[in-house]
Amino acid sequence: MRCLPYDIRDPVIKSKLKEFDLMQYCDALAMTLSGGNKRKLSAAIATLGNPKVVFLDEPSTGMDPEARRFMWNVISRIATEKKQSSIVLTTHLMEEAEALCTKLGIMVNGKFMCLGSVQHIKSKYGQGVEVEIKTVIPTEE
Repeated sequence: MRCLPYDIRDPVIKSKLKEFDLMQYCDALAMTLSGGNKRKLSAAIATLGNPKVVFLDEPSTGMDPEARRFMWNVISRIATEKKQSSIVLTTHLMEEAEALCTKLGIMVNGKFMCLGSVQHIKSKYGQGVEVEIKTVIPTEE
């Protein structure tokens, strides 16, 4: 692992704190952060120095929908817009995989069962239909 030169450490760290919306916690101990902010901090640390490959294990687990979407946007920006790093992530959320992945691999009992684009895997292995229903709570009338 290469270390950042001393003269650029502070600006790089501040840049990561801003990118991951953690500036308000810059003087806080990591153990005092909420679960979602700990995940953001872990991802920020993983991307310091723009490594060629970043491994993220369930980066948005336990986050509320707004924080999850924010995290996905940051991860996507790092991988696609900035083209700084390739991101390998594990997740149980198909929604997260669809939002972030260009290639998807599915493992069962530690063995790769399939690998391909999200659409390829859905076409080949998907069964049934996913339906999202929103209802209004009925009034007494």
